[in-house]
Amino acid sequence: QVQLVESGGGLVQPGGSLRLSCAASGNIFSINRMGWYRQAPGKQREYVAIITSSGSTNYADSVKGQFTISRDNAKNTVYLQMNSLRPEDTAIYYCNADIPTQFGNRVYWGQGTQVTVSS
Repeated sequence: QVQLVESGGGLVQPGGSLRLSCAASGNIFSINRMGWYRQAPGKQREYVAIITSSGSTNYADSVKGQFTISRDNAKNTVYLQMNSLRPEDTAIYYCNADIPTQFGNRVYWGQGTQVTVSS
């Protein structure tokens, strides 16, 4: 059984920063890609950023230069540093992880953490 738990969300003023964390636990030998997605009210879930096991990263155009994804492989944790936050960044942020299992690779999702950017 694998579980992903996000933390670090909250209410922040425009221009502020937040750092999200997502820790994977359970029967894990290794983790391939880890990523962040978000879903704003009334919108579909959208891609934010991913990071490979070797540390290569990719970002959605909307967050390039504003967000930074990183990971600590020893802790099975992925982070999302969010700077210069804007009201349009308000969303529920979800992490996911591509994890090898005896049945093949499987993608697990966290439950989400709310980020609200408002004055």
